[in-house]
Amino acid sequence: MFDNFVLKQVLKKSFNIPVVVTYPDGKTEQYGGNGHPEVAIKLNDEIAINDLRKNASITLGEAYMDGRIEIDGSIQKLILSAYQNADSFLRSSKYRHFLPKQTHTQAKSKADVQSHYDLGNDFYAQWLDETMTYSCAYFEDPHLSLKEAQMAKVHHILKKLNPQPGQTLLDIGCGWGTLMLTAAKEYDLKVVGITLSQEQARAVNERIKAEGLENRAQVILEDYRQLDHAPFDYITSVGMFEHVGPENLGEYFQTVERYLAPNGVALIHGITRQQSGAYNGWINKYIFPGGYIPGMTEILGHIVDAGLQLTDLETLRRHYQKTLETWDRNFKQASPEIAKTHDQRFMRMWDLYLQACAASFESGNIDCIQYLLTKGPSGQNLPMTRDYMTK
Repeated sequence: MFDNFVLKQVLKKSFNIPVVVTYPDGKTEQYGGNGHPEVAIKLNDEIAINDLRKNASITLGEAYMDGRIEIDGSIQKLILSAYQNADSFLRSSKYRHFLPKQTHTQAKSKADVQSHYDLGNDFYAQWLDETMTYSCAYFEDPHLSLKEAQMAKVHHILKKLNPQPGQTLLDIGCGWGTLMLTAAKEYDLKVVGITLSQEQARAVNERIKAEGLENRAQVILEDYRQLDHAPFDYITSVGMFEHVGPENLGEYFQTVERYLAPNGVALIHGITRQQSGAYNGWINKYIFPGGYIPGMTEILGHIVDAGLQLTDLETLRRHYQKTLETWDRNFKQASPEIAKTHDQRFMRMWDLYLQACAASFESGNIDCIQYLLTKGPSGQNLPMTRDYMTK
């Protein structure tokens, strides 16, 4: 069913910047103010109101992917505006009734991870930096290149551990291995990385051999819950807990505690909401199946329940916004090459994903937080002040 009146009411409440909308019948309406439109939306086809009521983010996201909606202007600015309006389709509970069902068994978690990360190393290499780091960078200087900011993030994480040469580190969800291999080469640690992505494991193994690190580095293709290994002095986990689901968050932190040696130190880095935990229907259906962004108090509760102690907490929201904006520029620059192997629906989907996430961070809807944890009295083996983290 298409109801032009209802759709107009939805759009009328969704923007705080001037947005002009052209409907399928050719008529136009402006919302969000009377100034010069900052974004233009063209509806090439009717939007079913029943679908919109079920889940607006899925309905509108699919319409954009299919070319039924065209956007002239910044998608990030448009979505930021919607996040800033309490009654918009992104924030009002009236438009979030339906969400894809999720499970997080070991088999399902493996399939979910591989559906995203096994798109191919060549695909990610076209728009990530040379380190192949697919997580929030750290712009200690706003003029850093993406590669410099990603390496700054790696060192920022490792310095927080106050690592001592010759000790051991486990990287849960090791990605393409930059953090774990930097720890081996520059901090003289014996490292183990664990991932469910076949593509990532293959790439890390190639790097280990190429850099002669066989005696200090190992990557394991395994579910993090099944690792059979002695306790580690240090644990890092970057962008991992967003994949485990709310029902497994407690087990995740209990696993960190189990793998951590007495008085060990862990740095857990992940996307967190300062509000309550949440899903996004479109992201879950098309980008990260099984994804769930936990709330900060939810995570802290699991940390305490696992017998871990919080030593330091740092938010990196603006850093992730800048990272995503850089990725999206890189993606657009690489789009002629990417389009040779992917159709336009995929290209529009990926651009929407990157810009929508940048807007979500910019609006404060989501955050990126680093949790420095210890097993035993909080920070007993760490310096008394935070100064050591920046030296």
